[in-house]
Amino acid sequence: MAETQNTAKQAEILASELFGEFFWNKLGPSNHDWPCEDQERHKVKEHPCDVVYYYDEPYAASQTYVHCDLKSYAKGTITAAAVRSAVESLAKQVSCAEKSETWRKLHTHEHVTFSVNGLLFVYNHDGEYEADFQKNLVHIPTESVQLPRGSRLFVLGPKEIFWLNNIRDEIQRMRGKRSPEIPGHEHCFYFHPQLVRRANLQVRKAKAATLETLTSPIIILEHHDPKGNAQRGVIVFYSRPGDTVDEFMYLIDTLRKYELLDGRTSVIVKTLGASSISSPTFQKAQLHYIEGLVGSNVATDLGDYVNAIRYEPMVDVKTTYSNIDLGTWA
Repeated sequence: MAETQNTAKQAEILASELFGEFFWNKLGPSNHDWPCEDQERHKVKEHPCDVVYYYDEPYAASQTYVHCDLKSYAKGTITAAAVRSAVESLAKQVSCAEKSETWRKLHTHEHVTFSVNGLLFVYNHDGEYEADFQKNLVHIPTESVQLPRGSRLFVLGPKEIFWLNNIRDEIQRMRGKRSPEIPGHEHCFYFHPQLVRRANLQVRKAKAATLETLTSPIIILEHHDPKGNAQRGVIVFYSRPGDTVDEFMYLIDTLRKYELLDGRTSVIVKTLGASSISSPTFQKAQLHYIEGLVGSNVATDLGDYVNAIRYEPMVDVKTTYSNIDLGTWA
């Protein structure tokens, strides 16, 4: 039993370390049960709660509360049946959370507009799972995942958690150098673009990476100089293979549309496990993009900004925890 508890603890520790780097905040108690508000329909008297995080929404004057189900599975226990059961249970938890006075008292701030999303966090603690985790989600019936209006359910599988954990490790590595490439947390935030139909309403307050950001192929960390000058740095974490010129040209154009290419901004693109030809492919994309502006023989400011983008593949890191270290001695 102790080993089972310690295995479960691994997912809890990793989630805390991981989401802390993405500026999520924990609110309320962990690992508790609370009364079900629809016992006849849900067939349970209580729902579990592993942990609840929250962050400020960039495109609305509201907060998002993330009700998490943290799983720590060995390779052989990640099955379609186990994942379906977890998803369906989490959907019931989310559907009860907003209308539960007990849940709100424990996990929300007063006088705040909010929504509740669910997150199934599936950590592979032995690091041996190599199958396509998304196939476990394909055959889950839509009618079995009934969520209240405005709520969504997200799933992070082993591959996604591995990617996000490597981003966390890379940020800490860059920050921990003798000459740090990234300043402290107070000078960093995750970038949310000004969209045509969705203005970023809380540029300063909404520092966190949202669920939508964490599940997208591009995660952008912006940092400003602690000394207060106008220079800024942008780290672009890119999860795609990077094996075609067109792919990287699209990425460069996205950065231009986000107004991240200018004379006061240094830009670094980071990839993990990308194609073996990704570095020369990125260089080709820079050249092709610059040539497409006004021709290869005419220098432009934008061409200089594109040419200054650094491309740096990351070295992958696996995080493991020892059940012995997590246990307690009698």
